[in-house]
Amino acid sequence: MTQPSTPVPGQPGVPHAPMGAPAHSATEQPVGLRRVVVVDDHAMFRSGVKAEIGGAVDLVGEAADADSAVKVVLATQPDVVLLDVHLPGGGGIEVLRRVHERSPEQKFLALSVSDAAEDVIGVIRAGARGYVTKSISGPELIDAIRRVAEGDAVFSPRLAGFVLDAFSGAIDIASVDEDLDRLSQREREVLRLIARGYAYKEVAKELFISIKTVETHVSSVLRKLQLSNRHQLTRWATDRRLV
Repeated sequence: MTQPSTPVPGQPGVPHAPMGAPAHSATEQPVGLRRVVVVDDHAMFRSGVKAEIGGAVDLVGEAADADSAVKVVLATQPDVVLLDVHLPGGGGIEVLRRVHERSPEQKFLALSVSDAAEDVIGVIRAGARGYVTKSISGPELIDAIRRVAEGDAVFSPRLAGFVLDAFSGAIDIASVDEDLDRLSQREREVLRLIARGYAYKEVAKELFISIKTVETHVSSVLRKLQLSNRHQLTRWATDRRLV
């Protein structure tokens, strides 16, 4: 990613705010820039986001888990929170719920590697104003932040289709939620990759687990969903727009 001309916390010679704390005080805030908190459990990704958009927004805080995210968002009251869906301590939905209990007007933009229907619809139902994937470019992300701050709803085109289908009834969200609740987070990840056509060896490499562990997870998914084989699993996931 290209480095911004404006110094960003965490670069050499620039103080870096402690995790879960405001990046700088109110007296240091640039004038006229949207105030943003970045929530993601991968430090390198947070650094990349800050390097990419730091010159165009006012980065007031960051967090790596649900508890610290709630604390820093309530402390800084940013214009927009960039929120990953999967976080230690409860995930993005838990952050949305806890923040909105105390600050109902707080705006969130989900920024995730996942493009699965249940993730998109889950965080939108929880109160996020938009959802974009991590393949988004820096300028596109800056524009999405601006639009969410101004009250718009922002989605990548494919993800917008999930939301429309959910509200039109084309996707039975209650059924999807009920079935997925039976699966662990790791089982969902394995399910999604298998349904996309990955071989067991490729799933193992992608998730940094053994092939034997993949086989165990697939067997568990088939049993919990009352399916007989991989073909049925793929059709089940496709019908529910999970791939």
